[in-house]
Amino acid sequence: MKITELFERGEFVVSAEVGPPKGIHIEHLLEEAKTYLGSITAVNVTDNQSSVMRLGSLATCKALLDEGLTPIFQLTCRDRNRSALESDLLSAAMLGIENVLLLTGDHTKLGDHPQAKPVFDLDSVSLLHTACLLEQGVDLGGNELVGEPPKFAKGAVVSPCSDSVDAQLAKMERKVRAGADYFQTQAVYEPEKFIKFMEKASQFGKPVQLGIVIPKSAGMAKYMNDNVAGIHVPQEMIDELKADKEKTKAGITGVEIAARIIRECRPYCQGVHIMALGWESKVPALLEQAGI
Repeated sequence: MKITELFERGEFVVSAEVGPPKGIHIEHLLEEAKTYLGSITAVNVTDNQSSVMRLGSLATCKALLDEGLTPIFQLTCRDRNRSALESDLLSAAMLGIENVLLLTGDHTKLGDHPQAKPVFDLDSVSLLHTACLLEQGVDLGGNELVGEPPKFAKGAVVSPCSDSVDAQLAKMERKVRAGADYFQTQAVYEPEKFIKFMEKASQFGKPVQLGIVIPKSAGMAKYMNDNVAGIHVPQEMIDELKADKEKTKAGITGVEIAARIIRECRPYCQGVHIMALGWESKVPALLEQAGI
């Protein structure tokens, strides 16, 4: 099932992110996904997130699909040249994986193999264009594919709370022109900035899922402020996380904050994407408190 079909029907699309393990055993991941994410629209599988080597996104997507879940295949440009990227897209389509999220990817120096050579033969915009060419039956070299071409729901990422809103809008426009069907955002902690961004981004006519990371602690919030571009956790939220350490440790405060953000932003977006970061068990309570 392509999630774009749900957007077209006016449904509010909910997805959540899972990270494959650093190993070959995914029984725990599959069990948690079925238990806590089985009622949402789709499960987004990260691709060596933060440039840390893990089990592949494509294999994990196939395992989720076999369990009856709808996967979104994240594909980054960091580790593959154009031939490998095209091959992985064809492989996904052959396996029945129709939803993709196409990213440039974090640099290898940020991960656990900093000596690895980054590829970046393509970027997220040119990868979107490549996926569109494959859908038309040709590869990036102009060679025809054999048989019926693949069809994807092609996702991209945008950072609505970035300091440079105009730059983000320009990047979003390039991705739309390259073939993006929908967008997921970087984590949002400033609803007023998100709303202002969406008022301008509506000109592109593409569905946008609000990105949510459940804040686990004041320390995590401060780390994101210092190290993650496009994210700013306001001081009042940090103070809220500090107020009751036991409540915060249990995830109650973080879920309350995230639910509040979703409720405020929901009228301005077409879905929500939850980056649980190991707190998949909190997703049902988050959605209930958010009124979804």
